[in-house]
Amino acid sequence: MAQRTEKEETEFKVLDTLTTTTTTTLCTNNCGVTANPATNNMCQKCFNASLVSAAAGVVESGSILKRSARSVNLRSSPAKVVIRTREIDAVKRDQQIVNRCSGCRKKVGLTGFRCRCGELFCSEHRYSDRHDCSYDYKTAGREAIARENPVVKAAKMVKV
Repeated sequence: MAQRTEKEETEFKVLDTLTTTTTTTLCTNNCGVTANPATNNMCQKCFNASLVSAAAGVVESGSILKRSARSVNLRSSPAKVVIRTREIDAVKRDQQIVNRCSGCRKKVGLTGFRCRCGELFCSEHRYSDRHDCSYDYKTAGREAIARENPVVKAAKMVKV
């Protein structure tokens, strides 16, 4: 086992030469980061910066990538925000009313229960028989049963 065959020796020599000959190239902008040949021997940050500056400086030439020009155009347009004070005031008024029980007007805070009729109730009035609930539980139950259990009808058998 201590002896190596000629094939193994040549494999080790090839591996040694591959590891010693690989050198890292630095960015052409001298930023100190390793470069990538796919990005014109620049680091990714410098390459992106050069694309943006080329897109901003030379807009009329056709050498710019469509993707970079499109992304620059999308980012340069500012977003418009319209705030309507009347709608905000109406929402604040609704939020102040919502934190009370609809039955006894008691403050419920986080412990309130929302009923299917859409109202908020305390622990005493949360059940439908304890408040005047407008939600029709019977019809909803019938619809749910009809939806979950479709009518299954067997095919008529022909007697021979």
